[in-house]
Amino acid sequence: MFDVSLSELMVIGVVALVVIGPERLPRVARTLGHLLGKLQRYVGQVKADINREMQLDDLKKFQEQMADEANKIKSSFTSVGDELRSVETSLRESVADGVPSAPTGEEVLPTRYAESGAEEIVAMASAPSAEPQLDADDWKLPQPLPEMSDSAIGSPAKTEKS
Repeated sequence: MFDVSLSELMVIGVVALVVIGPERLPRVARTLGHLLGKLQRYVGQVKADINREMQLDDLKKFQEQMADEANKIKSSFTSVGDELRSVETSLRESVADGVPSAPTGEEVLPTRYAESGAEEIVAMASAPSAEPQLDADDWKLPQPLPEMSDSAIGSPAKTEKS
């Protein structure tokens, strides 16, 4: 802290001994030591406070950066959500405008599967190399119901399993 050599300290000590006197010199030295210790502790506390303030400023800057990044991510998710909503709206409008819906249930089963039993379908599906080749003629398309007479309603039709 101070740039004082040993010879300079000896000169200061001799002058203090002559000026203060040998009886009061130990008491003055002790008081001076206590004051220097308090000064060192005070300087240390000030340094620690400054370091804490600098770290606090750094943390605040980091927090602001993180909040900005979070807002960017949130806005990107919001824009993606808006795009998905617009696609959903356009799909709903196209369906409402008369785009035919996809066939469901047995309407899309190939003829050979519709006529076979459930066991054969499971066996075909579980066989790894048994991928059937389907032709365009294999698919059942929905047919309009024929006009039914009263005599046809009385007895259910019998079907045979192959």
